Amino acid sequence: MTEQKRALVIGATGGVGGAVARALLAHGWRVRALQRDPAAARRKPGGDGIEWVRGDAMNPADVIAAAEGASILFHGANPPGYHNWRGLALPMLESTITAAKAVGARIVFPGTIYNFGPDARPLIDETSPQRPTTRKGKIRVAMERRLRDTAAAGTPVLIVRAGDFFGPHAGNNWFAAGIVKPGKPATTIAYPGKRDIGHDWAYLPDLAETIVELIERADELGPFEVFHFRGHYFEHGVDIAKGVAAAMGRPASRIRGFPWFAIYLGAPFVEMFRELIEVRYLWKERLELDNRKLIAFLGREPHTPLPEALHTTLAAMGVLPVASAR
Repeated sequence: MTEQKRALVIGATGGVGGAVARALLAHGWRVRALQRDPAAARRKPGGDGIEWVRGDAMNPADVIAAAEGASILFHGANPPGYHNWRGLALPMLESTITAAKAVGARIVFPGTIYNFGPDARPLIDETSPQRPTTRKGKIRVAMERRLRDTAAAGTPVLIVRAGDFFGPHAGNNWFAAGIVKPGKPATTIAYPGKRDIGHDWAYLPDLAETIVELIERADELGPFEVFHFRGHYFEHGVDIAKGVAAAMGRPASRIRGFPWFAIYLGAPFVEMFRELIEVRYLWKERLELDNRKLIAFLGREPHTPLPEALHTTLAAMGVLPVASAR
């Protein structure tokens, strides 16, 4: 009997990390997850089957210990609540790089659209220039540059880039912050961007399935590979909010604008509000990810129809009326 494939997921309580952990399990992998409070992580929905181990992503020794026997290290850790990106994001990545080198594993990293400035839009492929104008974008570019150097030194890296995400157990994301609030049947549906400007969304189960299918063909990948995941792209961005309205039986005419005015008023006092303002440009200009390289490699991009994806997401968020969620 062949030994079961093993992966370490860092950030498994987050949206992307959790979805990737569940997809790996579905493909027969043994999944270990690093968490400062494993008992609390086990109580959260969506964590069944994961081996939770205590450790801190800032501590290389913890990551090395958790990575023992793993051939894949998925790095999905992000500073909580958008707090202290500069002080936390790169050091956490360095811990993963150190561990991957120590155990001989491939690093898998979820890329973002923050990397791109106005000169790269509107259609972005894997070769588009990364010249961001925001602080967070520059940090993400530095992270990917560090990963490229790591691959050149002999530790393979796979980056899969996607837009804003939605899905069950999605954690902190724009769908929950900007369109419909989780926790109870929604009374308000909003949209944070210009309604007629295109926007890219990734349904987490589809993104995770894509990442795992790429992982399982790692022997065909180069030492440093980047793929773009298109997901659900809307020529008129507000159409995702209209889809939510349809799933909830609400008229699309009642979709509201996002309260940016209140965010600006609170920004001097709330760090997260300042972070939201910094990426507001992504809601004002069209940005579409070009997935032709991905389709050429896999033959397709996993894609759940929007009504099904939205219904699953809204049911998991607890915002559908009881009759609709059944």
